[in-house]
Amino acid sequence: MAVELDMKETREKGIGKRILASVIFIPCLIIIARRGGFYYLALIDIMILIGLWEFYRMMEAKGLRPYKTIGILSGLALSWYVFFQQGIYANFFLSVIFLGVMALELVRREKGLAVYHISVTIFGVFYVAWLGSHLVLLRELPHLKGLDYSIGFSFVLVVFVLTWCYDTGAYMVGTLIGRHKILPSVSPAKSWEGVCGGIMFSIAGIMLTRYWLAQYLTILQAVGLAVIASIVGQLGDFVESMIKRDVRIKNSSDAIPGHGGVLDRFDSLLFTSPLIYYFFKYFILE
Repeated sequence: MAVELDMKETREKGIGKRILASVIFIPCLIIIARRGGFYYLALIDIMILIGLWEFYRMMEAKGLRPYKTIGILSGLALSWYVFFQQGIYANFFLSVIFLGVMALELVRREKGLAVYHISVTIFGVFYVAWLGSHLVLLRELPHLKGLDYSIGFSFVLVVFVLTWCYDTGAYMVGTLIGRHKILPSVSPAKSWEGVCGGIMFSIAGIMLTRYWLAQYLTILQAVGLAVIASIVGQLGDFVESMIKRDVRIKNSSDAIPGHGGVLDRFDSLLFTSPLIYYFFKYFILE
């Protein structure tokens, strides 16, 4: 009985911290995303900076030695590159990073595990910085399409609403009635009931956003995007859980009270932001 009470108290404290963190962050996100430009870029850079630091810290816990400084600086530089170039010739920039890391490994004093050190450094740049930079590309998409810059705020809002409504719905429904597990070997707490609840929350969130800001979406497009983004976002959550399970840690860090680290909070967003960016770029704004 005492154990159950302790677990309940811990869960309630965790929920309280989640709510407090959300109350602080969400208004800041709305204000900064509406303004866009360098302010929004700086916000995403903070996410990339902390996310890469968490990722390389996890790799070190695995016994590997990634090029942390080079990886973090490359990730930040990548976000600035896509900000000014709208992603054009990003493959050239990524190639330079890849070749540079391999060249550095040649002159490393401690030999051994070269493939692993190179791989995890580049993986971090792709996983955190490249996927995360799609949040910048999404906000700057109006420039690429010759549209009013202010509409980019609604693009950003769509990706955050879809992702976080799903996360909230999946967490609440899964906690209350979750019984049938999806992938217990990777994430024991995730259930099919939670997935259904998350999709319902995601649909409700995108319909409200459509009514408020995103009238360019048809009802069918909004619902379809909600369902696909929910599935892709859940895959992102599973991938980060798989990485944490591999390195045997619970949270990527304690950067966000009640949520864990930046990767714990933005893992789904890293997967949904490219999806929504390319959806808008090739299907909505064509």
